[in-house]
Amino acid sequence: MLKTVFALPLLLVPTIAMAQGVSSSSDLLADAQDDRWTLGVAVSVRDSPYVGEGTRVRPLPLVTFDGQRFFWRGLSGGIHLIQRKSLSIDAVLSGRFDGFDIKDLSRAGLARNGLDATALEDRDDALDAGLAASWRGRAGELKVSALADVTDASGGYEFAVDYGYALQWGRTTVVPGAGVRWMSKDLVNYCYGTLDEEISRGVAPYRPGSALVPQVSVGFSRSLGEKWRVLGGVDYKFLPNELADSPLLEPDSNGSAAVRLGISRSF
Repeated sequence: MLKTVFALPLLLVPTIAMAQGVSSSSDLLADAQDDRWTLGVAVSVRDSPYVGEGTRVRPLPLVTFDGQRFFWRGLSGGIHLIQRKSLSIDAVLSGRFDGFDIKDLSRAGLARNGLDATALEDRDDALDAGLAASWRGRAGELKVSALADVTDASGGYEFAVDYGYALQWGRTTVVPGAGVRWMSKDLVNYCYGTLDEEISRGVAPYRPGSALVPQVSVGFSRSLGEKWRVLGGVDYKFLPNELADSPLLEPDSNGSAAVRLGISRSF
């Protein structure tokens, strides 16, 4: 029977432009162990689609805890509302790290897309809250989640469905996964459109509305002795036309890839 994993916050959706902490790939990626604490470090490298930003490199803490009632998994946490052998329902808080600073984008590139960088606002990171439910069995894990921005950065919300299947080869676990996220118009307009205050300064309006964003991923975990493990993964999200046509993005951007790698120790 597949077991829930708490050792890989790196794959938190992914991929995240995604809310963190609810992907089935990350939940399935582990050995059959009952350690309650895991500490480690990781790095995430993402090819940003935003004009001139290039590659985003971010260090990530790998601090996880799972108790009978409360849990913490890297950049998200929550409360187990229902815990059964094949079903779990959780109330969750999860960081959303889709924000960016205008100074990190290319002024010339924005100008070519018809935007004046001096009239634009930064986009802030946010904290989401909501519910996540998962079903586990021999066929893998299916997870659904509903999360909303409680910091009012975008005021938007998101529904997600993720599937992952764990494959075991000795001390190595590999989890291919796929998912799709429906992002509300407020969330999409904040991340990919132009804001009201920007439009009032003369920026051309661009409000793409809600969008459906598919994603694929592969994660891995390999134990190094009894307590240590190396883990990581890759993911790719596909941008639909309403997002790819944003003047904030590089022309012809139709997706975004990320690679994560880390090491952790369980206690």
